[in-house]
Amino acid sequence: NNSCLFAALAYALEGGAASAQAKAPQLRELVAAAVRDGSAAGDDRYSEVMLGRPPDEYAAWILDAEHWGGATELDILSRHYATELCAIDVMSGRVDCFGQGAGHAQRAMLLYDGIHYDLLVRTLFDGAPEELDVTLFRPDDARALEQAKLVAAEARRNRTFTDTASFTLRCLVCQRGLKGQAEAVEHAQATGHANFSEYR
Repeated sequence: NNSCLFAALAYALEGGAASAQAKAPQLRELVAAAVRDGSAAGDDRYSEVMLGRPPDEYAAWILDAEHWGGATELDILSRHYATELCAIDVMSGRVDCFGQGAGHAQRAMLLYDGIHYDLLVRTLFDGAPEELDVTLFRPDDARALEQAKLVAAEARRNRTFTDTASFTLRCLVCQRGLKGQAEAVEHAQATGHANFSEYR
């Protein structure tokens, strides 16, 4: 669903798999409040220029479960949880660490495939129950980051990513075929349609 980022971070930071989906809306609320409060305080990170829309509109937009999060949400949640949040892009291999250098004592890592975030965990042994998943690492744990990069590299070799510039979508409202994220956004703005499915 479109709450994958929030559910993944709730899994790591709010009590594991059992509560992840239930806690995802609360993380959205944290982000919306941070945008509104930061904007009111004059913080440039929450200006219309940075958000791509007026702050109050952005706050309402991110509360809608149909919308997914990205860099703004990772930045806000990194500060809220005092945790480095590293997103590894499968297609490019780029690692974006939010909160890096802020002195946080822990790090969570996410794999981003172009449209979906998955939390990277370390399992202690084959068949280990989810509640034993290691979801947080020390920021200086170079081995954990290298292992995460290897997972991303394997996903890239297996082509398990979505190139948002050239993927093909179908509007499930009017059945129009679209190519890339830019066309989908343009279509959504022109028609109000927001329900798309990828096809190959």
